[in-house]
Amino acid sequence: MAQNSEIEWTDATWNPVTGCTKVGPGCDNCYAERFAERWRGIPGHPYEQGFDLRIWPERLKQPLRWKKPRMIFVNSMSDLFHKEVPREFINQVFDAMEAADWHVFQVLTKRSSLMRNYVTDRYKGGQVPSNIWLGVSVEDKAHTSRISHLKQINSPARFISFEPLLGPVGDVDLSEIAWAIVGGESGPKARPMKQEWAIQIKSACTRDGVEFFFKQWGGPRPKSGGRLLEGVEWNGFPWQIVPKPIFERLAS
Repeated sequence: MAQNSEIEWTDATWNPVTGCTKVGPGCDNCYAERFAERWRGIPGHPYEQGFDLRIWPERLKQPLRWKKPRMIFVNSMSDLFHKEVPREFINQVFDAMEAADWHVFQVLTKRSSLMRNYVTDRYKGGQVPSNIWLGVSVEDKAHTSRISHLKQINSPARFISFEPLLGPVGDVDLSEIAWAIVGGESGPKARPMKQEWAIQIKSACTRDGVEFFFKQWGGPRPKSGGRLLEGVEWNGFPWQIVPKPIFERLAS
């Protein structure tokens, strides 16, 4: 399944894997699980199996059929580095991203050590292709070790999603990071985000030269609290790391 996205920081989603399991408090009210479980047991529906892990080999060539360059969020409904995703299938996903090199692919994970190990082995310590952006999700200070794992990957296109931001992250070092996205939790059980937590990350971005994107305050619905932080809409984006041919196509 590939589709246009309502996520503010990407153009489209591509889900060669669906379903996942929880690895931390950021997963407690998972929007993807909530959506997928609505369809469990409905014959023929893509989420007939609910949020159980499933790989979709038939979706691997979808990006090749998209001729217009896009920012593509990979596995918005899963985590590519889930331990039950076969390594050979991860290889095929990376093969597809390398082949469709007119797109930028945004890969986001909470399983940061597994991503680091895979990517380091695949590229033998060399640099990750510039159209493949690698990121980690961090919900609070207890999970900032994921940032350390991300920094061990040889890529200029590292990004962090602080969403849902459930607590302060402390005086986090964001050097070597290109982009930070901050957002509150949304949904019927949304936990509130405090302004000082978001401002602390914004200040770290300013200090460390990182583009800052404030996605939402969250609430019962994603748009409930709006997008203003200190009266400003923050739409920072790391255009400097977009490969030149892709930048020219996206800008045209």
